[in-house]
Amino acid sequence: MAEPRIFTSIEELSAGVGEPLGPSDWLEVDQKRIDLFADATGDHQWIHVDAARAATGPFGSTIAHGYLTLSLLPSLVPQIMRVDGIRMGINYGVNKVRFPSPVPVGARLRATVVIKEVTEVGGGAQVTAAVTVEREGGDKPACVAESVSRYYF
Repeated sequence: MAEPRIFTSIEELSAGVGEPLGPSDWLEVDQKRIDLFADATGDHQWIHVDAARAATGPFGSTIAHGYLTLSLLPSLVPQIMRVDGIRMGINYGVNKVRFPSPVPVGARLRATVVIKEVTEVGGGAQVTAAVTVEREGGDKPACVAESVSRYYF
């Protein structure tokens, strides 16, 4: 695994705007992860959890929930970029999320990041980052999200 890009100040974050970061390591999405996500969210749609039925469905297997793919960002992004020397970091939200292609069970995903904007907010920085999650062998990303985080120094 490549070392993450480490930022220690608002100035360093601002200097990183536009720079492609990553990729992260590959992460396999297995059926256990899909089932646990279904249990956590209450979304047990057959296309995610019924392997026999999904085998005859449009994707030939179960697929991960789109929001499961999105929920992997806190696992993938710190492999790419990290903000050190802060007293607190929070997920502030997402401006836009799309799921251009499905994630079949057993697929491997990885992420890349581009910081789009850094603004000062009361003792910290708000960072808007374009995160792209690609599927190994896929022709389109599995998830494209504009993630917003706040880091308080």
